[in-house]
Amino acid sequence: MDDAQKIALIASFLLRYPDESWYNELGEWKADTRSVEHPQLRQGLLEFFDYIEETDRKAFEDQYVRIFDFSRNTTMYLSTYELQGTGEQAEELVKYKAFFLENGYDLPKEMPDYIPAILELCAVIEPEKAREVYDYCKPKLEYIRDRLIEAKLTYAFLFDIILSVANGLEDGAR
Repeated sequence: MDDAQKIALIASFLLRYPDESWYNELGEWKADTRSVEHPQLRQGLLEFFDYIEETDRKAFEDQYVRIFDFSRNTTMYLSTYELQGTGEQAEELVKYKAFFLENGYDLPKEMPDYIPAILELCAVIEPEKAREVYDYCKPKLEYIRDRLIEAKLTYAFLFDIILSVANGLEDGAR
């Protein structure tokens, strides 16, 4: 597994809701992060893990909910950005669903525009196909990152890392 795939899986984990089982897996994911070869991206991920460990669990969970569940500007569902109506959103969901189906995967329990699911897909498909998915998602990921930066939220650093991979900086990390 190359760095781009590892980082996508780690970021997918970090963007999931921080429940008890998530916290139980945190140490294992942090240990896996040490195998990322790209020094800046590895360091950024490790610093995000440190931030999590230094933050009170309840406060971290509340922050997650405020950022990703209660804000229209930073939701985890990419089809909700810049669309005028439900028809456009449905068309967008079909496009995201196609990324999964074209690569032999399906999401019976999750919406296809859910960022952690998209990152997991990018981690398991061929790099050229992952590039297509990233290219399609990149404007919305940048939008979220910009909103997180404006709000001075630590998750912005995680989106910087995701966008580094999406922009092809993983090539030097193999």
